[in-house]
Amino acid sequence: MPPVTAPTLTDGPVTLRHPQESDVQGSWEQCQDPLSIQWTTVPVPYSHADARDFILGFVPGAWESDKEWGFVVEAEGRYAGHICLRNEGDRRAEIAYGSHPWVRGTGHMEHALRMLLDWGFREKDLATVIWLANVGNWASRRLAWKLGFTFEGTLRQWLPHRGELRDAWTGTLLSGDPREPQRRWLDEVVLDGPGVRLRAFVDTDAERVLEACLDERTRGWLGSLPSPYTVQEALAFIRGGTAARANGDGLSWAVVDPATDLVIGSVGLFDLTDDLAHGEVGYWTHPEARGRGVMTTAVGLVLQHAFDVLGLQRVKAYAAVDNAASRHVLEASGMTEHGLERLGTVLADGRADCVLYDVLRGEWSRSQSSGHSSGQ
Repeated sequence: MPPVTAPTLTDGPVTLRHPQESDVQGSWEQCQDPLSIQWTTVPVPYSHADARDFILGFVPGAWESDKEWGFVVEAEGRYAGHICLRNEGDRRAEIAYGSHPWVRGTGHMEHALRMLLDWGFREKDLATVIWLANVGNWASRRLAWKLGFTFEGTLRQWLPHRGELRDAWTGTLLSGDPREPQRRWLDEVVLDGPGVRLRAFVDTDAERVLEACLDERTRGWLGSLPSPYTVQEALAFIRGGTAARANGDGLSWAVVDPATDLVIGSVGLFDLTDDLAHGEVGYWTHPEARGRGVMTTAVGLVLQHAFDVLGLQRVKAYAAVDNAASRHVLEASGMTEHGLERLGTVLADGRADCVLYDVLRGEWSRSQSSGHSSGQ
């Protein structure tokens, strides 16, 4: 019997095909890449012999055993990566993919994976495809999201990775599911205003977050902060903002000094409803920036983004009754007090009453057109 080989699938600039000798160099190059090393289990160091064994040994052997259906991705006539469906039996498979650095950002891998999924559901009669990735691999998660996978959660200590078990994200795609995102993903956006810039948090901001959240005044008003508060808590806060964007239910910004890029505060828009009708704004200021009006400007920028870009109808906020500075920010930003929630917030010394503020889209638009902007 002739050997079992991958069929050749071609669509536009992308071809999926059986591996060949000329792919060894591309595979070797891909596995020298820091991102490939970080997120996959390629041997370290990875030699040309390893690449040859994989391309000319493992991939064809997996076709022969029906264990894995792997394809080399060729795009624009160049080696672009390797993708596969791992046969789990009973009409189930796991999707896996790795890309050469040159092809990232071109859209070719998304195109290739759509071809692979179409082939798997059609030719292998798959019912369910599962996606797994190490927690933190946002590029893989975003690509799975684009393909229509439903994010199912986190499996603790599930994926083996060079001698340890790492937490894994998982998602599923059924044969009848639409091949498009099942919920929104909110992209990062930079907002600029007088004396401030709002950008996404990055891990290197952790020390500034730590400083702010160890401040006695900050801790007094934000009684739900972890105690003790360490760099790990700061990193969890930063990475939680990325998760909120991926889930489509919130956006957070580092408020930074445009001249130094140092964090001087944080502002977030969270608890966004599915129809993007309502949301809540929250914030804190680094001790070095208090009294300079930066948070009033930052909140105004977020409200403008909420109404003019996201299309929200209402934004609300809460402040402890005695938190005069926070209440001033909300009032100066064009929000109006609308009621008292008894014991509605947690302070360092226990629960306390808080005041509800909100502003409607029409009210905000009128205040802007009349010249009463939040930065004035």
